[in-house]
Amino acid sequence: MRQGHPAPRALEPEAATGHFMTMAPPFSWLRPEPHGLHVVPADAWVDPARAVDTALVTHGHADHARGGHGRTVATPETLAIMALRYGVMEAGSQPVGYGETVTLRGDVRATYYPAGHVLGSAQILLEHAGERVIITGDYKRRPDPTCPPFEVVPCDVFVTEATFGLPVFRHPPIAQEMGKLLAARENDAGRCVLVGAYALGKAQRVIAELRAAGFADTIWLHGAMERMCRLYEDHGVDLGDLRPVAGVPKAALANAVIVCPPSALNDRWSRRLPDPVTAMASGWMRVRQRVRQRNVELPLVISDHADWDELTATIADVNPSETWITHGREEALLRWCELTQRRARALALAGYEDEDD
Repeated sequence: MRQGHPAPRALEPEAATGHFMTMAPPFSWLRPEPHGLHVVPADAWVDPARAVDTALVTHGHADHARGGHGRTVATPETLAIMALRYGVMEAGSQPVGYGETVTLRGDVRATYYPAGHVLGSAQILLEHAGERVIITGDYKRRPDPTCPPFEVVPCDVFVTEATFGLPVFRHPPIAQEMGKLLAARENDAGRCVLVGAYALGKAQRVIAELRAAGFADTIWLHGAMERMCRLYEDHGVDLGDLRPVAGVPKAALANAVIVCPPSALNDRWSRRLPDPVTAMASGWMRVRQRVRQRNVELPLVISDHADWDELTATIADVNPSETWITHGREEALLRWCELTQRRARALALAGYEDEDD
C-alpha cells in the first residue's frame, strides 16, 4: 500500500486512439458489478440495486438504499431513515457511528466517515490486504447545518459520484439563494412562496438555511414532508416552528413559506394556496430547460451534491492512486483526470438516478 499522498501516476496512452486508458480495477477483492460494488472476501455489497445478504449503505436516498437485505450496515441516522421509508427491520440492521470500524468476513474492515450529503450520509473506507478504498456514495463539500461536513480520508482508490460532473455546474452561495427566496416573499404581498424540495435532505436543508438567514416565522409543510422533518428533529437538527398546511384557511397563508415535494408544485393541492410563487430548490435549476419543464417561477440553485469545482478539488485533496467515477457525468470528470495525469476509470453501475437534488 502507498503511504501518505504520493504524486499522481502518469497514465499510458492507448496506442490506437491517443486517449488515456481507463484501467481495469487492480483490486481483485473489490469488483464493480452492474448492480453495485461487490466486496468479494466479505460477500458484501455497497449500495446494491437489489436485495443481498449483506449491504453496506452510504445514505438513505432510494437510489442507494433499499429494503430486503439480510443485514444492513449503516449509520444510525441512515437506518432510521430506511426504517421510515422502506420498512427496514431493526433485527437486520447494524448501526455504525462515524469513525467506527466494523470487521466483515474475509478480514475486510469497513469504517464510516461523514459525506456531508444528508443526515446520516457516509463515505465507507474499505481496508483489505494492505489496500484502502473510499466509496463516497453522494457528497458535498459546502457547510450544511443538517449534517456533519465531509472528511478527506487518504486512500488508494477513491470512488466518486459525478452527478454534476460538468464545468457548467458551479453552484452559487447558499446565502444568495436564500436571499432570492426571502425577497420573493417580501415583494409579492399577499402571495405565498411554495418551495418544491426533495423530501429527504433538501427540504430540511432549505428550512435550516432559512433559519440561519434569520427567518423565524412558521414554515408550513405539505403532509408528505412532516415525518422526515420530525425524524431530523429527533436526531438533533433544529428546524424551528413547523406546521402542517392541511386545514389552514387560505387567507392565513398569505406571505407564508410552504415546503412541498416537487410533484406537488403544480398539482391540484397547490391550487388552494394564495396565488403561490412556485420555487424549486435543486442543483438542476441551473439548466433552463428543467426550469421550464417544472414550470418554476423562482429557480433556486441549491444542491446537496458536489459541483464541478468541489469534485475536482476533492480528487486533488484525497490524491488517490486511482479514481473510479460513477452515477453521473462520468466522461467529463474522466477527461479531467486524464488531463491532470490521474489514473481513472468510469464504472457502469445500474440503479442510480437523477434525484430532485
